[in-house]
Amino acid sequence: MPTRHPAPRHFDVPRYRDFYRTMWRIRLFEEAAIRAVTDKLVLGAIHPSIGQEAVAVGVCGNLAREDALLSTHRGHGHTLAKGADSLAMMRELFGREGGTCHGKGGSMHIADFGVGMLGANGVVGANIVIAVGAAHAIRLKRENRIVCCLFGDGAINRGPFLEGLNWAGVWQLPVLFVCEDNGFAASTRTRAMTAGEGPAARARAFGIAAEEVDGNDAVLVDQTAQRLIGEVRGGGGPRFLVARTYRLSGHTGVDPAAYRPKEEVEAKWRDDPIARLGAALISAGLAQDELEADRRAAYAEMERAYATAREAPWPPQRRAFEDVQDAGDPRVAAF
Repeated sequence: MPTRHPAPRHFDVPRYRDFYRTMWRIRLFEEAAIRAVTDKLVLGAIHPSIGQEAVAVGVCGNLAREDALLSTHRGHGHTLAKGADSLAMMRELFGREGGTCHGKGGSMHIADFGVGMLGANGVVGANIVIAVGAAHAIRLKRENRIVCCLFGDGAINRGPFLEGLNWAGVWQLPVLFVCEDNGFAASTRTRAMTAGEGPAARARAFGIAAEEVDGNDAVLVDQTAQRLIGEVRGGGGPRFLVARTYRLSGHTGVDPAAYRPKEEVEAKWRDDPIARLGAALISAGLAQDELEADRRAAYAEMERAYATAREAPWPPQRRAFEDVQDAGDPRVAAF
């Protein structure tokens, strides 16, 4: 049984019930996506974020629709939490017409500019410098919006992490960096390959204020992200949040994660962020039947998305020639 976590003071029941719904939507989308890999409806790799849902809702729940979001190869939850349509997302994973990127992005490059989701990224750390570029563009255009960039703890050992944070710090750009610290870089424990005191210390070395939170506590993530985003939006420059969490699934949809002790994973399941938030909502007065209704609604939504995507047509051939940049190509001028 999960540990009982009473609702904190000033607990916003409607807000956190909405978070609870979204967390179940993320969890069940991921489970449907894993099933699609088994059923050979998704032919590429997917990277589930099961167990990390509190970070997605707690951070994205404080972003405006026009704010920009940059994600990782593990980006389904972030995309859903930012407001993307689950049916269009599932079509995208299946490579079908009607996907958010017309079936051309798939899981690791899913994007939805309509909700400010600028894209997941299959290259670890590459989204960090893209986020900083977007933030610099916002500064130059004097727009009243910010950028949020999520990445895993493995990314802090990549060059783009250092380059991106340095540039954001030099120009005091409007960007919130969020490190989803799940303890693993793919199948390797991050601490075994990381010198020094970790991500927060590295951010502070660039003069960027950094905080660490329990990333399985949706309320704490929400309250901390709300404050940091307010500081960024108010012109305070970049901020850095480390959310310590745990990936309950394997690195990919077919990874059995045999590199982790069974006892460790079982203990982490007892700290399931969805169960924690559910317990807090019950402590605040909601009935178990109400929460179960939310789970069932999320399940029905994802089953509908799965069935719809499975029957959706393949993109027409002309899609291959759309969204291709040719500006500056010398061949264009030559002909």
